[in-house]
Amino acid sequence: MSGPLTGLRVFDLTRILAGPMCTQILGDLGADIIKIERPGAGDDTRKWGPPFVKDSAGNDTTESAYYLAINRNKRSVTLDISKPEGQALARLLIARCDIFIENFKVGDMAKYRLNYEELKLEFPRLIYCSITGFGQTGPYAHRAGYDFLAQGMGGIMSITGQGDGAPTKVGVAATDIVTGIFTSTAILAALQNRHVTGHGQYIDMSLLDSQVGWLANAGLQYLTSGQVPQRLGNEHPSIVPYSVVKSADGFFILAVGNDSQFQKFCAFAGKQEWAADERFKTNPARVKNRVECYRLVNAVTETKPTAYWMEGLEKLGVPVGPVNDIGQVFSDPQVLARGMKVRMPHPMAGSGHVDLIGNPIKLSDSPVDYKLPPPTCGQHTDEVLKELLHMEDKEIAALRARGIV
Repeated sequence: MSGPLTGLRVFDLTRILAGPMCTQILGDLGADIIKIERPGAGDDTRKWGPPFVKDSAGNDTTESAYYLAINRNKRSVTLDISKPEGQALARLLIARCDIFIENFKVGDMAKYRLNYEELKLEFPRLIYCSITGFGQTGPYAHRAGYDFLAQGMGGIMSITGQGDGAPTKVGVAATDIVTGIFTSTAILAALQNRHVTGHGQYIDMSLLDSQVGWLANAGLQYLTSGQVPQRLGNEHPSIVPYSVVKSADGFFILAVGNDSQFQKFCAFAGKQEWAADERFKTNPARVKNRVECYRLVNAVTETKPTAYWMEGLEKLGVPVGPVNDIGQVFSDPQVLARGMKVRMPHPMAGSGHVDLIGNPIKLSDSPVDYKLPPPTCGQHTDEVLKELLHMEDKEIAALRARGIV
């Protein structure tokens, strides 16, 4: 593979989403990702469907859309680390890797003799990363953790949804995804530190920490004022009008970020008097009088179609936008122009290819590269064992017969 991380190799012992998201990012940037899967079972997310990739007869295959979303640019090797022979083989592979990443429960790696305390003695340059629900320390360390739990415990659900409705999770596994992104950043920082010191280190990542880490302004709203933020639906706690508003044929987003933009909106709406009204003249005043402000804004915006507002306000530099469904997203000319939908060949797809979400990182000199589609379970076992460990066919066949690979 080419890319800024070309030459780095990752022993990837992760499942579900946060870990695979991290290693997909690293793989897109050129790292060689050796994805370790259980013989005969594989990654749990392969079964998280429907939908599944369809074969040429229109039947479901073993590859779910969920699995495809986070496993590009990896090589799949089946290996049973619960057996001593599998653990020994894992250590041989780790010896040829720069990074080890796992997301097992706290203490599980010690059972397999693959914990950091043991590996660091043999491989002092190894960067070892653990992702768990709650981290390696603290009263919750031994609890199992999932995205949904972290969203609830980490506060994001309390501020998501309508004010008079139930707490609502984000529509994707946002905590898992953000944890994967934070983790990739941590690994890159550890690599830079190793470049300086020559030593690897241990990285302890948790879903709950990551969720709290991206509370951002909502968290600071509480820490600064002592007041617990409440659900506001689509409204912003500190900017008004900044929400979904009605039109004659649906809805659109009106995102007024300053008083000048509000004045332009008022002029276009034929309501110049609002900009001079002490209740709405400044953003703090509009926040204080948000209910009345939104009542008046919606009363005027619902008299014209969405296209009228979007075309007119965009020309004036007032931020507006549509509320696209997912289908509209992947037909949007800007999304397509930026390469956010990519097509890759796939051996199980009846069409011969699968469509995937592109990587948002844009590098001028070492761009991301889409070399490998999400692998089938164990697709690269023989290739990796021959390439890294110089094994012969008969040795690999013997391991497979004993259920090690």
